[in-house]
Amino acid sequence: MLAVLGIGEDTTGHTEKLVSGFGALLGILGVYWISGWYLGPTATAMMVASMGATAVLLFAVPHGALSQPWPLLGGHLLSAFVGVSCQMLLPESPLTPAIAVGLSIAIMHYLRCIHPPGGATALTAVIGGDAIHSLGFGYLLNPVLLNLIGILLVALLFNNLFAWRRYPAVLARRPVDSAVPPRDRHSSMLTHEDLAAAMEKINSYVDVTSEELAELFDLAVEHAAQAHQDADPLVIGAYYSNGQLGAQWAVRQILDGPERMELERERLVFKNVAGAGSYTTGVSTIREFKEWARFTVEFNGERWVRS
Repeated sequence: MLAVLGIGEDTTGHTEKLVSGFGALLGILGVYWISGWYLGPTATAMMVASMGATAVLLFAVPHGALSQPWPLLGGHLLSAFVGVSCQMLLPESPLTPAIAVGLSIAIMHYLRCIHPPGGATALTAVIGGDAIHSLGFGYLLNPVLLNLIGILLVALLFNNLFAWRRYPAVLARRPVDSAVPPRDRHSSMLTHEDLAAAMEKINSYVDVTSEELAELFDLAVEHAAQAHQDADPLVIGAYYSNGQLGAQWAVRQILDGPERMELERERLVFKNVAGAGSYTTGVSTIREFKEWARFTVEFNGERWVRS
């Protein structure tokens, strides 16, 4: 059910969550102040909705592909151009709002600047009323570009105060862990090109760059090299992972078995508590369970981690 709803694991700490919220607060304050000072209260009210969505990306997902400067600027400005053009060509048509948003998405796709709030910017150009329509293509400069400059400046200043949030993403450089031998870090046959090709085969936009995906893989290799992977001894009540990826991953809890699990032919009872076969129970020999289990895990309130 959680997978159907799209509820994934939360891998961010409390500090990151609070920093994201405070950064967005500052970003919107900057936009609100600039709009009110330069454009007046009407433009202020009009742009807050669009910039609010942008603030989520810039401050909650600063390294996401949708949050980078070109998607930010190109997505909003191109969508604004499309929205104004549609309104001028089809001012009375009930289809104009839908056409504006649809064309904006297609153009952002082709020009590699997908930024979801851009759809709201295009829509506002059509349904914003006479005050917006009277601006014509001036809408691109005032208020769109002015607000973009304001929130981008705040994002650059605020995010770069924190080493783990360097923005744009190209500035984020992770120091190499000298404790992990180079042969462990690159022991897999996977390459950067392989990861990029895999993303292309998905044929659906993924909000992560191939560089960031490669870094995640690199970190996973380091974690695997440093972690102790011996699941012995087996203990009733403990949780174990098979260490697999994707649909094959599973976590099991030993429910019952012999007090001393030394004879590999004896049997134990387990329950699948996460991943493949969730909420089902099974019986196996101690030997079979040891061959399946790679390491012990525990749930930290957000996700399963090695214990």
